[in-house]
Amino acid sequence: MTKFSYSEYLSQFRNAGGKCSNVVTRRREDRRREHGESDVTSELEDVDPVVSAIRRGDVKAIKDLATSAPHCLLRESKDGWIPLHDAALCLQTECLRTLLKAHPGSVDKRTLQEQTALLLAVSCEHLSCVQCLLEAGADPDISSKNKETPLYKACELENVDMVSLLLSYGAMVNQRCGQGWTALHEAVSRNNTEICEILIRAGAMINPPNTYSITPLIVAAQRGQLRALCYLVDKGADVNIQTCDGVTALHEASKNGHKEIVRLLLTKNADANKPTNSGLLPLHFAAQYGHHEIVSLLVSVTSRAVLRHSCVSPLHLAAEHDRHTVAAVLLKTGADVNATLTHCHSMRYADQRATALYFAVAHDSVQTAEVLLNAGASLNLDPVSPLLMAVRRGCVCTVSLLLDRGADMGAKIPSYAATFPAVVALCMNNLPLLKCLLDNGCDAVSCFKCTYSSDPHPTSGGAHMRNVGSNGYDSMLPLNCKEPSKKATQFCEWISTPVMCKSAGLIIDLLLEHVAHVQLCSKLTELLDSQEEWLAVKRKLMSPRPLLHLCRIRIRSQMGRHRLKSLSSLPLPDRLIRYLSHID
Repeated sequence: MTKFSYSEYLSQFRNAGGKCSNVVTRRREDRRREHGESDVTSELEDVDPVVSAIRRGDVKAIKDLATSAPHCLLRESKDGWIPLHDAALCLQTECLRTLLKAHPGSVDKRTLQEQTALLLAVSCEHLSCVQCLLEAGADPDISSKNKETPLYKACELENVDMVSLLLSYGAMVNQRCGQGWTALHEAVSRNNTEICEILIRAGAMINPPNTYSITPLIVAAQRGQLRALCYLVDKGADVNIQTCDGVTALHEASKNGHKEIVRLLLTKNADANKPTNSGLLPLHFAAQYGHHEIVSLLVSVTSRAVLRHSCVSPLHLAAEHDRHTVAAVLLKTGADVNATLTHCHSMRYADQRATALYFAVAHDSVQTAEVLLNAGASLNLDPVSPLLMAVRRGCVCTVSLLLDRGADMGAKIPSYAATFPAVVALCMNNLPLLKCLLDNGCDAVSCFKCTYSSDPHPTSGGAHMRNVGSNGYDSMLPLNCKEPSKKATQFCEWISTPVMCKSAGLIIDLLLEHVAHVQLCSKLTELLDSQEEWLAVKRKLMSPRPLLHLCRIRIRSQMGRHRLKSLSSLPLPDRLIRYLSHID
């Protein structure tokens, strides 16, 4: 068992403003009773004779001091504590009585943390001390610096006797703490219906809102306290009351996955079509947080008309957060796989995304993307191709999935004109992804076509590319409503930018594996010549291409892109498939 000295315990209590561990208190009391000793240690942080006598439980010494030097009974420590506070903390009821008799006006004296002796006694669950202080006229409604009252603390500790005692002495049952919580909020958060009943009988309001308009019922729904929620509903709590953000108990239960509470609220006429201030329904919350069983409960009671008027569909949220099970449930119950965002909501995104599929791709939600594609999601409803976003994200799995479902490898970036495939530019330094695209039929030949050929290139093209963006990556995807560049950028110009030129050798080397004979333009030649390590690439280009390589290129071009996607399923020898797939 962990041992705590008095000085450690008191230090915790003072530093926490009275929020000392109840476990610590009980352990210390049990240890003291077991050994028959008072709460005395050799580590006293303070040698004041009154405090020392209190900690020893020496009532006679306190009485003698009250007679000989009564002023010392009000001496304050650096934390604003007087001996009365120590007596309340140490379970020294008789010392407490003696001190109160000597100075009855000190009963509500506060520490620097604004704690009274009553709050300290309640925090340590010293019922006899609490009784003594209340009999002496202690005010039960004085709160600490963090606005905790003795009643609130008793509810937090779930001490039924303490709650009843404080209420019997007139404690205000509806007083609020710093966040606007009442004692009922705290009792509900502990799922303690016995204390709830005591508070209600004493006049506690059933729907008291806190600072953010959160009622006890919403707290119960948020924390999954089914027993407390049933009690509140039976007492007439409003199941459809909303917070300042428009959130209801049903929203909170749906968000936090409390299925039984959702089920109960629906039987008590909770409105599943009441939106938050941002227009989200409980179904949206359940979909976003992946609670597919709750989604099943809510779908049948959610109005499709209301859903159509919301800014985003539950399916979009499921796609964004990769909730593939939820997506499957929504689609099975009739959700439109190709539903698009409202125009005003779509315009919030630079790429003006519209479909759930695009959301899934943009957030690397591969499983959800597959569920949507299996349900018939279109690849052509977004201003920007989902394939471009998948490539930009660098997710090979998503790219492969989209290519298998017929994504257009030649998709263009709406606001950026280029003579070579946009997917190549978006790959950046991701060579495995570039290889995946090339193996699936990406046009590598266009990367070596240049309008200037062996003639000198004007400097304006390179300058244009350098000014597009600082890193050459986001600059390739300015997916907004800007007008496309009038001059199409060529591959040689893009690869020569400061961002890309360091990786040009590896990229060109990989591209050469997917083309036959090509002629480098003067800009690419100059680029290769400027780097010693790229001489091997240049030698490969200048040497005759192997016949085996040329045959592979020819066969692949005759097969076409669509057959290449299903190459592994063709009735061909495994060795031939590996040859055509560039695996060997």
